Amino acid sequence: MTDASHKTATITRAPTLSLGQVLPWVISVIFLVAMPTIFQSNSAITIMNQMMITIVFALSYNMLLGQGGMLSFGHAVYMGVGGFFCMHLMNIVEANELPIPLPVLPIFGGLFGLGLATIVGSFSTRKAGTVFAMISLGIGELIAACSVIITAFFGGEEGMPGDRTYFLPFFGIEFLQQIEVYYLIAFWTVLSTLLMYLFSRTPVGRMANAVRDNPERAEFLGYSARWVRFFSFSAAGFFAGIAGALFAINYEILTETNLSTTQSGVILLIAFLGGVGFFFGPIIGAIAFTLLQSVLSLQSEIWQLYLGALFLATVMYFPGGLAGVLMMHVPAAKFGKLGTLIVPYIKTLVPAVIAIFGLAALMELSFHVRHASAGDDEMTLFWTTFNSHNALPWIIASVATVGGFWLARLSAPSLKEAWHRANTPKGRPA
Repeated sequence: MTDASHKTATITRAPTLSLGQVLPWVISVIFLVAMPTIFQSNSAITIMNQMMITIVFALSYNMLLGQGGMLSFGHAVYMGVGGFFCMHLMNIVEANELPIPLPVLPIFGGLFGLGLATIVGSFSTRKAGTVFAMISLGIGELIAACSVIITAFFGGEEGMPGDRTYFLPFFGIEFLQQIEVYYLIAFWTVLSTLLMYLFSRTPVGRMANAVRDNPERAEFLGYSARWVRFFSFSAAGFFAGIAGALFAINYEILTETNLSTTQSGVILLIAFLGGVGFFFGPIIGAIAFTLLQSVLSLQSEIWQLYLGALFLATVMYFPGGLAGVLMMHVPAAKFGKLGTLIVPYIKTLVPAVIAIFGLAALMELSFHVRHASAGDDEMTLFWTTFNSHNALPWIIASVATVGGFWLARLSAPSLKEAWHRANTPKGRPA
C-alpha cells in the first residue's frame, strides 16, 4: 500500500453566516421601514434623509481613512461631482424624456465619482501620509475653484437645479412626496452599506488594513501598497458619488458648497466622532452630527462651538470615537460585570452633565449679553424665559458648573476602581 492510500480527503466547507452577523442588518432594515410611521412630519423625514445620505458619505470616507489609512481633505469632491452629473441627467430627462427611472440614478452618480477617483487616484495613491493629504487638499481646492469657472457643468455661484418628477414612474411611484424619496434613499443606504461592508471583507479590504498599519511589511509579503490604496480610493469615490446622487434626488439642487473643503472637513469630523477604527463608527457619527446640526442649531446660535468642543474632547480623550466607547464595554459584558458600572456611572456622569449644561448656560448668557440688540434683555434657555442681565441666572449657571465638576471629580476614583473590577475576569484578583 502506498502512503497516498492512507490520506483522508478533507472537505472545505463554505463559510456560513451566523445569526450575530445577519441580525444587525435585519434590525436596521426593520428600523428604517418603521421610522416614517413614528415620525410622520415632512421635516423629520427630511432630517432622516439627510442622515442616511451622510451615513453613505461617511462610510465611503472611512474606506479611505479607517481602512486604508489615507487622510483626505478633498473627499467632498467625489460626492459633489457625482451629484452634479445626476443633476445634468435630471435636466436631460426633463428635456428629452429619456426612459430612465429615478431609482437607478445613484448608479450614474457612483460611476462618475468612480471615474474621477480613478483619474486622481492614479497619481495621488503613489504617495501616502502627509503627501497624500496635501495632494487631496490641492485637488479639492482646484475643483472647488473650477465650480465658479466652469459654469456649463457646475452652474456657477447659483448652482445646478433639477426636478426629479420628470423621470418615468417606477411601478406607479412618481416620487412626488417626501416619504417616497425616503424609502428610495433608505434602499440605497442599506445596499451601499452592505456593499462597503462586503468590500471590507475582501482580500483587497483586508490588505488595506495591512497597508494602513505596516506598508513595508505588506510590500515584503508581495502586495503592492500603491495598488491596494488605489483600489480602496476608487471604491470610496464610487460610493461618495452615490451619496452625491442621493443628495441631488433629495434636495434637487447642488452648489459649490457641496465641493468645498469645508464639506470635506465636516465628513472628517463625522468619521472621527463616530470612530474610524470600526465599520459602524461613521454610522454613529453621521447620526449624532445630523441630530446636532438639525436640532441643536434650532436652539442655539453657537451650536458649532459645542460641536467643535465635542470633536476636540473626542480626539483628546476618546480617540476611538463613540463606537470605541461602546466597544470598551464588551469585556465587562463578557465577564458578566456590566451591571456593576451602573451606579458609579450615575454618580459620576450625572454631575458631569449638570456641569456641562451649566457651562453651556454661561456661554449662552455671555453671547446674548454681547450680541443682543439694545433693550433685548429677555432670552429663552432650556425652555425657560428670563432676564439675561439679572444676577440670578449667572449665579445658578456658575454653581451648576463648579458644583457639577467638583462632584464628578470627587466620584471619579470610585468609577475607576469599579471599571478595573468590571474588566477583571472572575476568579482573578482585581
